[in-house]
Amino acid sequence: MLIDLKQRVGTAEVDELLSYAVIEEPDALWRASAEYSKHAALQLCGWEEEGLLLGLVGFEETEDGSLDIRHIAVLPENRGKGYARGMILELLTARQPRYLLAETEDEIAADFYRALGFMVYSLGENPAGIEMFRCVYEVEETEDEE
Repeated sequence: MLIDLKQRVGTAEVDELLSYAVIEEPDALWRASAEYSKHAALQLCGWEEEGLLLGLVGFEETEDGSLDIRHIAVLPENRGKGYARGMILELLTARQPRYLLAETEDEIAADFYRALGFMVYSLGENPAGIEMFRCVYEVEETEDEE
């Protein structure tokens, strides 16, 4: 189950996980933490088991009913165990968005999203010459929603 981490932004355990999800540039971790602290629209949730924070997902709920995933990370020793997948499924269940969206420059992350049913589109190269990907998951409407 996902727990709210907004009050824990800036703690060592949250910073460690968030550091795995930010672009490796000076001040990226500080800027990400500051954004989650300042902006009410940005949510930061985590997956905790037996008192240990194993992963986190940061996202924004947009006016059109979409969730824009900004950061997702799992402790290195717990990767490949389904925690990231579980966090995304929890978001789908709890928030019931129209779309889940993510952008990444990491081909492994793009493959992860693709395996979950996201459509992955190339956005071309960024100014640094790195290919960027847009990942889109369209939630199917049920008969109750029609």
